[in-house]
Amino acid sequence: MDNVTELLPLGLAMLGTGLFAGVLAGLLGVGGGIVIVPVLDTALGMMGVDPAIRMHIAVATSLATIILTSISSTRAHHRKGAVDFALAREWGLFILLGSVAGTVLASHMDSSVLSMVFAVVAILVALKMVLPTDNLRLSNHVPGGLPGKIPPVLIGGLSCMMGIGGGSLSVPALTMMSVPVHRAVGTSALFGLLIAVPGALTYVITGWGDPRLPSGNLGYVSLLGLCLIAPTTVLAAPLGAKLAHKLDQRQLSLVFGSFLLIVSIRMLYRAFAS
Repeated sequence: MDNVTELLPLGLAMLGTGLFAGVLAGLLGVGGGIVIVPVLDTALGMMGVDPAIRMHIAVATSLATIILTSISSTRAHHRKGAVDFALAREWGLFILLGSVAGTVLASHMDSSVLSMVFAVVAILVALKMVLPTDNLRLSNHVPGGLPGKIPPVLIGGLSCMMGIGGGSLSVPALTMMSVPVHRAVGTSALFGLLIAVPGALTYVITGWGDPRLPSGNLGYVSLLGLCLIAPTTVLAAPLGAKLAHKLDQRQLSLVFGSFLLIVSIRMLYRAFAS
């Protein structure tokens, strides 16, 4: 009975997270992770989950939901010929290595440190969205050799520390390397799978048996969250997409950037206040 009493309100919070994340993801055209993590972190806090592991659960559960959405997204982009498999072969192993390294590192951090990592990177993404940087180019091609291996390692590591599929990092990075935006988006969907699978599995292993975890967890991954957030996000996304058609691209960028700035400031405040 105690488990039911604990899981019922947590389940309702997960449904609310999925609905909110789905609308925002559809509205802003982003992967759910960068929306799910801060919303789920807040929901877990309202449920009294230990603050020291709250971000770990939010990040791990977000990555688990991204596995399903990445498969669907990759197939859709592949049908349109927008997935660069040559680049995926070149970057894939290093994204995997970065993902595992980032997850192991995050598992040994306090939630406040993870909040700071999320907030700082999200602020940079927000500034990229708000400022007129669409034509910014750092290179005329994707670099090879050792310098070319640094971006995928960083993208994999930071994504698993933030609980995102990597699109918010890899799309700007690739477009600044002169990769066409549609190909960057399609290839990033495949990168999301390479990030989410090892990341979620590693969070299961590193969180296994932690006595602070709430009921219904497999390591740091909330099975309740996985079952409720993933389908709810998919169902709610079309509503956000309809709203998006009423705004132009610049307005959407400003909405997304403003949302991330607000979330990031809140997470930084919580991290420094704890």
